[in-house]
Amino acid sequence: MTRYWLMKSEPHVYPYSQLVADGSTHWDGVRNYQARNIMRDDMKVGDMVLFYHSNTKPPHVAGIARICQEGYPDFTSWDTDSKYYDEKSTPDNPRWIMVDIEPVKEMKMVSLPDIKSNELLSDMPLVQRGQRLSVQPVSKVQYEEICRMGGV
Repeated sequence: MTRYWLMKSEPHVYPYSQLVADGSTHWDGVRNYQARNIMRDDMKVGDMVLFYHSNTKPPHVAGIARICQEGYPDFTSWDTDSKYYDEKSTPDNPRWIMVDIEPVKEMKMVSLPDIKSNELLSDMPLVQRGQRLSVQPVSKVQYEEICRMGGV
């Protein structure tokens, strides 16, 4: 059964257009236990992702991606030169997980203000006060509504 997710990336760090150019990428650097658990336990190959550009004006969903590799150890946590290095994570006892995603379709920008103004999307974690997770669940109805808003 396909599940649906929203994953945040800052466009100056890794925009959707770069995912398209790369063909796929590993989603590394997640350093939140709740998000890690989602990637480790819940994300499966074939699940669909709303690729969200955060820390931009306006924040927005930029495209659709798909999980193409289930969770595996985030090797950036072992790299002392990486900004994601974690001295408590080792290859024998990995603390952090990543998944791979691939692009599916670019969409017309669906901005956070547009999402907030749509009653069908009012209970999305994205619009809840204090919600900052970079990986979030999305219902099928919410996913389909954002796709509709984005012209997909």
